[in-house]
Amino acid sequence: MKLLRPTLLTLACLLTTPAMTNELPSLGDSSSGIVSPEQEHQLGRAWLSLLRGQVQQLSDPLVKDYLERSVYRLAETSQLQDRRLEFVLLDSPQLNAFAAPGGIIGVNGGLFIHAQTEAEYASVLAHELAHLSQRHFARGLEAQQRMQLPLMAAMLAGVVAAAAGAGDAGIAAIVSTQAAAIQAQRRFSRQNEQEADRIGLINLERAGYDPRAMPDMFGRLMRQYRYDQKPPEFLLTHPVSESRIADTRNRAEQYPDGGVQDSLRYQLMRARIQLKFESTPGLSAKRFRAMLSDDPGLDAARYGLALAQIASGQLEDAASNLQPLLEKMPDDATYNLAQIELDITANRLQAAQQRVERLLQLYPGSYPVRQANIDLLSKQNRLDQAERELDKLVEVRRNDPDVWYQVSEIRGLTGNIVGLHQARAEFFALVGDYDQAIEQLDFAKRRANNFQMSARIDARQKALADEKRMIESMLR
Repeated sequence: MKLLRPTLLTLACLLTTPAMTNELPSLGDSSSGIVSPEQEHQLGRAWLSLLRGQVQQLSDPLVKDYLERSVYRLAETSQLQDRRLEFVLLDSPQLNAFAAPGGIIGVNGGLFIHAQTEAEYASVLAHELAHLSQRHFARGLEAQQRMQLPLMAAMLAGVVAAAAGAGDAGIAAIVSTQAAAIQAQRRFSRQNEQEADRIGLINLERAGYDPRAMPDMFGRLMRQYRYDQKPPEFLLTHPVSESRIADTRNRAEQYPDGGVQDSLRYQLMRARIQLKFESTPGLSAKRFRAMLSDDPGLDAARYGLALAQIASGQLEDAASNLQPLLEKMPDDATYNLAQIELDITANRLQAAQQRVERLLQLYPGSYPVRQANIDLLSKQNRLDQAERELDKLVEVRRNDPDVWYQVSEIRGLTGNIVGLHQARAEFFALVGDYDQAIEQLDFAKRRANNFQMSARIDARQKALADEKRMIESMLR
């Protein structure tokens, strides 16, 4: 389903309702009495499951892994105390990123397109982590004493309804719940954004990045979209002004030179995203060729060209472009995964298997490498082994609906019907469809062939029913 603008716009407005002061909150501040960190955690997970069920996400393991690792790197040096983070990578070329209560980090694929360097990308995420570390959601409630948690949860429900295409009903829910708070949001939003900028700059420098990337990106975006009637969601929910850019730049200039500006890894992820949102692989190939014509040493452009050629069936050309990259960095997982994709496409499964086995030795815990191994096993019709590898993967990615979906598919192919229904239940729970999840466990119980299995299924069904009741009570 197509992502609608009201979803992220309204959510980000909600989450950037600022506090009455620029001072950092103490652990015992009054906002903790209005909404505890655990309440924020539960509300955030409830909202995330609803969002996942209504909007399209990107399922690219390499980009997902990069997002998760990069945010955790920033979180290590941030003021965020509760680091139970969850991520959602949205299938939208529009520029946006947001932080939801309880450690939810949302990123549009378009962020990789608009942030031209890794430091610019990191500056946006450092800003969003600052919203979380400073608990702007809870402090916004403190600033609006009449706004209680159920009312805020109802607003989140309205956001999801609008994203799901409920039209007037969803918008009406949003409008009705926003009415009491809209003036306060406008009055204090500048303070929260300023605080997130300042804390984000500190975090950028601590994480080893050049803090100057933040004002550079803000300034470029303001110039680019100055006269647009419909600027990106990020600029609607994070208004950029000359004074804000000046304040951020003055603070950034106080830090010493030498921070990281960019990396090849980030540019490789940008190439993947650019190919994803290009209308045809041929157009991507043309653009990457033009980049290489200007600078033959742009490895990210050569990588992007090879991916575009694989997608369009030009396998020999793709191989010729991957070869110099692999010669330069023979152990690089990203290049090797591209070669594996090429070999599978060309039906050279033995060559792909040898390369996968080598990568598993080099990077045994890598999600993208493990996923490539599972994909290859499925292609080879080694379904029992693929199921075993997926069972191991899902143990470390239990909150990833993409993995649970694949588990259910493989279990269906291997004839593990009880396991199929159990995996479907976990998938539906993660995307907010608890009725379907509970029904799937009913199907599983009917096929359970021993008491212990039936008891485990029954216990999980009761846990999901409790989660459903909790979410419904929060959204009432």
